[in-house]
Amino acid sequence: MKTPFGSTLLFLTLSISGMAQTKFKPEDTELYSPKPPVVTLKNHVPSDATVLFDGTNLDHWVSCNNPEQPAAWTIAHNILTVKPGAGDIQTKQTFEDFQLHIEWKSPEIVKGNGQGRGNSGVFLQGLYEIQILDNDDNPTYVNGQAGSLYKQRPPLVEVRAAEDKWHRYDIIYKAPRFNKDGMLISKGCVTVLHNGVLVQNNTQIEGTTEYIGLPKMQAHGAEPIILQDHGDLVNFRNIWIRPL
Repeated sequence: MKTPFGSTLLFLTLSISGMAQTKFKPEDTELYSPKPPVVTLKNHVPSDATVLFDGTNLDHWVSCNNPEQPAAWTIAHNILTVKPGAGDIQTKQTFEDFQLHIEWKSPEIVKGNGQGRGNSGVFLQGLYEIQILDNDDNPTYVNGQAGSLYKQRPPLVEVRAAEDKWHRYDIIYKAPRFNKDGMLISKGCVTVLHNGVLVQNNTQIEGTTEYIGLPKMQAHGAEPIILQDHGDLVNFRNIWIRPL
């Protein structure tokens, strides 16, 4: 009796598949090198991180208006506070891809509303802002609230402060890439956890943060982290970064 062609093909396929499985041993797909570097934690800070602010000094920061001048914000009780009118501050070091941890707290005295309450920001490479804002019972446009990629993407959820009123941002950032002629090769993207809750999930960055108008795409390389002076007494602590 003839064997149907389809059945023969199925039999051959199963036979070949079975033979392929028997050719391998478990160790054939096990990798032992190169070994990942060992990272330990001390006070919740990875051993390969650069501590940008530990509560003692602003040695890693300078004035954004004049990088030749030291950062002029206030330090008291291991907390860094915006000094209104002193201007933004930026890191001395420049970065491309990184993991950034930063903790912030809204001013003790609640005043203003909307964008006028507890406003600051973390500028990735000095160009792309993750918004800081007092969100508690403070309606504003959703792509301008805390956890937003400012004026581009709202957070997935609105996260409120912990019991101690401190917020934590953990930011994983991949910088845009440009060729030697300044043409865009790939856009940047950012993932943000706000108090451990995912609020930006590999969000594509469309360009620079603009208060008025659409994002702009400008070629650049490594750039600093900038913290914004928006005139409010926002507090910061425990800032560290891991270049990736």
